[in-house]
Amino acid sequence: MAGRLVIIGAGQAGFALAAKLRALKDTRPITILGAEECLPYQRPPLSKKYLLGEMSFDRLLFRSESWYAENDVEIRLSAWVEEIDRTGRRVLLQDGSAVDYDTLVIATGATPRTLPAAIGGDLDGVYVVRDKRDADRLAEEMLPGRRLLIIGGGYIGLEAAAVARHLGLEVTLIEMADRILQRVASAETADIMRAIHVTHGVTILEKTGLTRLIGKAGKAGKVEAVELADGTVVPVDFVIAGIGVTPNDRLAATAGLETANGVVVDAFGRTSDPFIFAAGDCTLLPFEGARVRLESVQNAVDQAEAAAAVIAGGELPYLPKPWFWSDQYDVKLQIAGFNLGYDETVVRPGAREGAASVWYFRRGKFIAVDAINDAKAYVTGKKLIDLGRHPEKALLADPATDLKQLLL
Repeated sequence: MAGRLVIIGAGQAGFALAAKLRALKDTRPITILGAEECLPYQRPPLSKKYLLGEMSFDRLLFRSESWYAENDVEIRLSAWVEEIDRTGRRVLLQDGSAVDYDTLVIATGATPRTLPAAIGGDLDGVYVVRDKRDADRLAEEMLPGRRLLIIGGGYIGLEAAAVARHLGLEVTLIEMADRILQRVASAETADIMRAIHVTHGVTILEKTGLTRLIGKAGKAGKVEAVELADGTVVPVDFVIAGIGVTPNDRLAATAGLETANGVVVDAFGRTSDPFIFAAGDCTLLPFEGARVRLESVQNAVDQAEAAAAVIAGGELPYLPKPWFWSDQYDVKLQIAGFNLGYDETVVRPGAREGAASVWYFRRGKFIAVDAINDAKAYVTGKKLIDLGRHPEKALLADPATDLKQLLL
């Protein structure tokens, strides 16, 4: 039997790797070190169905507590790792204990960026959305008629806006860039999503910066207003910052592993130390000749399972096939592929009202699709990417084209 595998991180990637090893009949001892007090759970529903009260927390757990014992997986909760000792092949915890490893996996995820304390980011009532504690605190704030300001027009900010409007809050969203979704989607997709939110009563202010958050009587305490870059003061009851994430690569960097805004791994999930692997949102991985971070549940699971297969003795590289999704109101946005470096888009009307898709091309080659309430476009786009096919743009733009013929 191989020596102990230690996994730092009890999120999607860490759990998926352990579960995959057991599915592969690998019997080595496994220890998962999780910083939170609860068993590993799904994060995406936290800011949606859990916050809406439509899903209890126990339904978010990947497995019940008994699964870990039955599969000989030791899980240590509230376990904060302080340091990786590569020479001694052990990890040192904040409580002074240490865990020896034969193979180590870093699955530490990413942390939401916070607003600087200098502009009021440390006031009460200023939140990010990452874990159960964040969702529980937000649930106490999400009351009908209250005024919410969301900073950041990415998917996190838009999803928070949708939940808040569903619960009857007044919502204003500000975005410093020229438009919402500027970093992750085309202008066409942004136009569609903006119109949906405006229809639902969200006030969206683009090209709008934030000067400061104002506490009561101008002192530290509960946030009560925000001052925008143009001098406008907007009264608020609370604030959500959705301004991106930072990969948790500190442990790797201080241990001397190669990092570059993420833990650098090869196609097999190995870091610059052959005894240490990494998976999930904390990693910078090879994709189509570049190094990228793919922040998604799909990548966390697929990359972790591919690394597990290598740890168990396999030799197949991980070939990312990205897909994402975002639920906002009754709108399902499904994304297949990765639009990095796109230089052209084609917009295709859907077969029913409210449906549409945006198809991305780079140097004439099809690379991704955003499907808004259009499952057929999503499935077709995903299959085309898997097959390496590049549909004719004129056919895509023509609503009379049956998407099935593109797969023949």
